[in-house]
Amino acid sequence: MVAAVGLGYGLLRPEPLPAGLLYANGQLEATEVRVAAEVQGRVMSSELVEGKRVDRGDVLVTLDPAEFETQLAEARAQAIALDQARQAIPPQLRTWRHHLHTATTELERARTLRTQGASSERRVDQAEDAFEEARGRIGSLEAELRQLEARHEAATQRIAQLEILLEKTTIRAPIGGTILTKAIEVGEFATPGRTVAVVADLERMELRAFVPQDQIGKIRLGSDARIRIDAFPDRPFQAEVTQIDDR
Repeated sequence: MVAAVGLGYGLLRPEPLPAGLLYANGQLEATEVRVAAEVQGRVMSSELVEGKRVDRGDVLVTLDPAEFETQLAEARAQAIALDQARQAIPPQLRTWRHHLHTATTELERARTLRTQGASSERRVDQAEDAFEEARGRIGSLEAELRQLEARHEAATQRIAQLEILLEKTTIRAPIGGTILTKAIEVGEFATPGRTVAVVADLERMELRAFVPQDQIGKIRLGSDARIRIDAFPDRPFQAEVTQIDDR
């Protein structure tokens, strides 16, 4: 959109220009955002209408969530099963640690009695077997618990990832603005990166004006400006200088 801008402290007027007023031509630019799908899926519903005003967070497109819902249900079921399995380990560990304590005491007693000639070698062997069994079972249970905890943590992370992916089947407006382009229809298949719409904030636009090099020093940040555009030639719009680029 072509526009003219008056920079300074007066309204833009035909020649001759009032003192303190600088005239320049430029082009109005809106903040445009390309809205793209982040996951794949068939478009189930669409709120896209070119020219429609939307607020940030408004639903634009909904993709079929069935695949992610199925995966999420499976991941949650797996996490529950793993949690139940790991919860069963601590009671067993307590039991076998008690057995180990008892076996240790019995082994020490049998060895002491053997040195006194009051215990047979067979009794010592039996005590050693009980001790080794308890120690072995504790080692196995601890290893199993570590494995279950690692698998449960992985399942929990998987659930979090799937919840994010499921949420992304609902494509929302990243900014408030106007839908300029509708790029997908209901029934079409969206893939990650595919543009579904272009949204622009037409209420906060910028005019990039081209000022002669020998005049740019007269402009200051924060200076008032008045803009006239082709569509509304008799209506000036208030503006402010927010950036100066001498290139």
